[in-house]
Amino acid sequence: MSTRRIRLAALAAALTATAALTAGCGSSGSSGGTGAKPGASAIPAPSAVASLAALVPADVKAGGKLVVATDASYAPNEFKDAGGNIVGMDVDLAKAIAQTLGLTADVQNATFDSIIPGMTAKKYQMSLSSFTDTKDREASVDMVTYFSAGTGTAVKKGNPSKVDPTDLCGKKVAVQTGTTQADEIKNTLNPACQKAGKPTIPNDGDKFDLQTDVTTALVSGRDDAMLADSPVVDYAVQQTGGQLQTLGDVTDTAPYGVVLPKGTDLTKAVQGAVQALMADGTYQAILTKWGVQAGAVTTSTIDGATS
Repeated sequence: MSTRRIRLAALAAALTATAALTAGCGSSGSSGGTGAKPGASAIPAPSAVASLAALVPADVKAGGKLVVATDASYAPNEFKDAGGNIVGMDVDLAKAIAQTLGLTADVQNATFDSIIPGMTAKKYQMSLSSFTDTKDREASVDMVTYFSAGTGTAVKKGNPSKVDPTDLCGKKVAVQTGTTQADEIKNTLNPACQKAGKPTIPNDGDKFDLQTDVTTALVSGRDDAMLADSPVVDYAVQQTGGQLQTLGDVTDTAPYGVVLPKGTDLTKAVQGAVQALMADGTYQAILTKWGVQAGAVTTSTIDGATS
């Protein structure tokens, strides 16, 4: 990620009040929710399922908890509330998964691009952080699918830079480091611009460690557009009080995946827990709480990436 942006004072105050504007980390999304305020509704704790708890590896079970990594800059999926607590759709799901396995969730904040390396280094045991399930990621970690999302585009209200979401060549586009949107600019959009004889997106996108900084870069006018997961884009539009607007269609819909160490029984346990939460209504209640129910899926799979 490149240098972070200094927030405008007014926007910083707004961020403090709303606990952070965020944008999606994993890939793109088709769930366009408005996002609920943290703590808007309580989700009943699910009961432990003995058959699933029995699948939890002994070393994890002995600790009594799952150490869960998330990049808390990506509202409404994962972010910090006004009190500094990590909240969001993924956080509630992580806690419910742990409870279904007879454990508690120890949710820890981490930068998005450090999570998978941290998983392979055994620093974390699980991550819910808006990760798109991809073949590349499946090479080093297991992914348990649980949500459907796509890439959305946002611009300043009125689209003063005359952005065409189907032709971003030459436009300054803000993205979060390590996301599929950043990869898309580098690997797909800019090569297409070059082939068409058009100017490329500068620097393969204006990259930031935090989605909050991506949003701020657009609001401040540093960038012409931003690309992020669709629920995150929708939430940013809402939280900036009409300073931004969505543009064009949601593209590249793909599943989010819970990230887990490669090849352990914990993956089977978590997949079973996600499916159990779908069956008992907890999953739908969590998505509804955060206004992202349009991204609900009915089946959880292990390593279900198609690309």
